[in-house]
Order: sequence, then structure tokens, then C-alpha cells
Amino acid sequence: MRLMTWIAPSVDRSEPRTVNGDERAALQEWLDYHRQTLAYKCAGLNGEQLCQRAVAPSTLTLLGLVRHMREVERSWFLHGFARLDRPPIYYSPENRDGDFDDVAPQHAEADYTAYLAECAEADAAVAGRSLDDTMTTRRGQITDLRWIYLHMIEEYARHNGHADLLRERIDGVTGD
Repeated sequence: MRLMTWIAPSVDRSEPRTVNGDERAALQEWLDYHRQTLAYKCAGLNGEQLCQRAVAPSTLTLLGLVRHMREVERSWFLHGFARLDRPPIYYSPENRDGDFDDVAPQHAEADYTAYLAECAEADAAVAGRSLDDTMTTRRGQITDLRWIYLHMIEEYARHNGHADLLRERIDGVTGD
């Protein structure tokens, strides 16, 4: 019996098209674009490659970024904004960097699939909600859904820069 090695699927990225007018559509398109960019950086790689670290002593990997962004999607959209009972997935007070430190090639497909499902659940949780709707953060700050979208776009943009470097280190692939 031959073992199959999972390979991250190819991704079709959609450039944001809303350039004026509908603020909500523009924010969602940019968030979707950055989500797709992270998946694009993983495309064509197997679990071992997704777990390759950039440089010692960093534990940063593409799979770690996928797991981290799943945690961030959950924290801001599902637990925070939608007030759903969604405890942290990889993070705990005893293991603050579990999303990055505890990656394993044999879990790559499950982690990647769970990330995509978390994004879809996050979108469903905020669908139809006003950008002016608010939540209270753990630090007691009141923030609106607009700010959460902007923060998530920033979070993805920063980590997609890391993903660029990781991908180049793995197989030399660069660019968008």
C-alpha cells in the first residue's frame, strides 16, 4: 500500500474590485484577498515543507502561520465580536506559542482544513452585522466591527510578509 502525501491545494486569488462606494464590500474583499494570499503561499507544499522553519531559533513556519491566523479569526470574530463560546485552540497560559511551536507534518491537512472552516464561520458570524456594531475587548476597550476588519487585514498583511520569506526559504518561490 502506497502512502499518499497531502499537498496544500492551489488557490485562485481574487483582486479586490471595490475601489469606491461600498465600505463593507471593500473590507471583505481585502480580508478575503489576504486570506487567499496566505493559502497561496502554502499551495503545492506538503506537510513537511509547511513545517520548515525559516532560521533558528525562530519557530515560524507556514503551518504555524495558518494555525495562528485560525486562532486570530476565532478570537476576534467568533469569540470577541459574535460572543460565541470559542476557547483558544492552540494557545494556553502554559503554552503561549502552541500555534507556532506545536506544528506537525501529519496534522497539516487537518490544520489547513480547520483554518478554512474557521474563516467561513467567522464570515457567517458577522454577515449582516453593521460595521458600527461594537464589542468590548479583554482590555475593556469598545471597538467596532470596522476596526476588527482593519486589524485583521493588517494582521494578515504582516504575516503574509513572513509567509513570503518562508516560502522563498523552502523552495525559492517569490512574488505575489
